[in-house]
Amino acid sequence: MGLIYEHLIRKFKEGAAAGEQYTPRDVVQLLVQLVFADVEDTLKRSKGRLVAIYDPAVGTGGMVTVAKEYLTTEWGLDPTNVFIYGQELREKTYAICKADALMKGDDGSRIKQGNTLSDDKLIGHQFNFMMVNPEFGTDWKKIEDTIRKEAERGFDGRFGAGLPDVGDASFLFLQHMISKMTPVDKGGSVIGIVFNGSPLFNGDAGSGWSDIRKWIIQSDWLDAIVALPEDMFYNTNIATYLWIVRNNKSADRRGTITLVNGNQERLRTLMRRNLGKKRVELTPATIAELVSVYREGKPVPKLAQVFDLEDFGFTRVIVERPLRLRFEITDERLAEFQKSGFYTGLVVTKKVGDKARLDIARGEKKQRVIVAALPLPQ
Repeated sequence: MGLIYEHLIRKFKEGAAAGEQYTPRDVVQLLVQLVFADVEDTLKRSKGRLVAIYDPAVGTGGMVTVAKEYLTTEWGLDPTNVFIYGQELREKTYAICKADALMKGDDGSRIKQGNTLSDDKLIGHQFNFMMVNPEFGTDWKKIEDTIRKEAERGFDGRFGAGLPDVGDASFLFLQHMISKMTPVDKGGSVIGIVFNGSPLFNGDAGSGWSDIRKWIIQSDWLDAIVALPEDMFYNTNIATYLWIVRNNKSADRRGTITLVNGNQERLRTLMRRNLGKKRVELTPATIAELVSVYREGKPVPKLAQVFDLEDFGFTRVIVERPLRLRFEITDERLAEFQKSGFYTGLVVTKKVGDKARLDIARGEKKQRVIVAALPLPQ
């Protein structure tokens, strides 16, 4: 039933824009395991601990559902201690998500309907684990006034670090999730988010894009970026990346960012039959390797590199200097000037007859005025 359900969702999405992608199950599995990579022992020892998982663009609930199944099936956590939260804009997908939650015994009231960015229905809530796949390249023009008003509040609101271009809301979702991170003294938070290349490369120094990246990196929250193989999604084949953002880095990872290159040929497993534009899948072995490399946080030839925070910073400096011109009039330069197009063009006309003679006379007068104004050499 689960496979049939995913097939119907995929077919429904085939005519949608590239940004409105349904997240494949293998990508969700990788993201979930990355988010929970270093808390397995802690959660297994404290089976009575309450775990809240949040997705601000929950869609039909795939990410939070897979996350809960992973914790309860793989790690043996009590399902009644794992709570899922989410908010979804579209009414139909919200209804599917809520119905699915109810059928699985979850509290449907924790699934909200509305625009997360302009109307957060979970104000005041904080979460230890968050994950999302915001639609790629989705604009926020319809809610621009609301977003800008909140940005004016600075860090008292959710968008104090800056605003990306109106054509892409991805960094707004990440800032929203950062605003819901649990303080470090209460355990901290881990965020897993699916991005295309825009948050990595858009914007020069001093732009909203750059200011947001600078804030996240200088706060030492960006833990890792995992590049995925291309052709992973059902209706887009663009390059995608998984960002792991957290405020509770371990001591040995502080001040560093791990880059994992999952976009290489040996990690691309071609599917027997394409599903839309999805030609490549991640096998369980590939997922395990990528998670292991991330967990270790150490350089691995051709697979992972570890950089200091300062390696990602740059500053654009504009150097202004006085305009330097050498102005000297000699007989030779005056002769060159009188042959120039500017000077001779004063006596050029397309008119004929008396009108032409009048234009030429005016032009000759201007020439005489210009020459008279120049301090001729003695």
